[in-house]
Amino acid sequence: MSEAQKKAPEKKAKKSLLYAVARPIAALLFKTFLPVKFHNREGLNGEPPFVLIGNHTSLMDPVIMGVGVKKHQIRFIGKKELWKNKLVGAAFNSMNMIPVDRHNSDMEAMRACMRVTREGNILGIFPEGTRHHKGLMEEIESGVALIALRSRVPVIPVYISGKVALFRTLHVYVGDPIPTEDLREQGVNKETCDLLLTRITQTYARMHEAHTKA
Repeated sequence: MSEAQKKAPEKKAKKSLLYAVARPIAALLFKTFLPVKFHNREGLNGEPPFVLIGNHTSLMDPVIMGVGVKKHQIRFIGKKELWKNKLVGAAFNSMNMIPVDRHNSDMEAMRACMRVTREGNILGIFPEGTRHHKGLMEEIESGVALIALRSRVPVIPVYISGKVALFRTLHVYVGDPIPTEDLREQGVNKETCDLLLTRITQTYARMHEAHTKA
């Protein structure tokens, strides 16, 4: 158990109304028309706080991760451009999402992320920052490592093997927490952040390889 988990309050944040309504609908779809199969799903349902990271290929990726976690709501980070549409922004705000400026140092977003884990909740991040990328976790936003190391909670990787499709099963793999304690002992700096980013890339390469051999 991490230091932050030991200190986390017993009372976790309640699910927002929109999140609470949307999740069971999505779960039903993933059991019927858009089948999704989770592997090692128990890794998603441990006691918060922790950070969930996932590769990003589709707008449905946050929904998939949200369905995977049964008891708690995930507080996702999203690029601030998504809030330009007032209706979409209102929906994201109602689900307590965190807007972030991906191109500049966003201290307000950083503090919001730290608050999520400090209060004993789950933070969801897509380290690639956007969809339609080249390779798998080869281009990762550097702030991800800083958040992961400063939060002092487990970092759990989720590998989504593709996009949801009608009547075609999508496989989603939950990995073991990525080791971070040894890096924190060395201090949170550019070197340790770079090492963590490398570990994330290597972790996803192994998960992808395991999927292709399955």
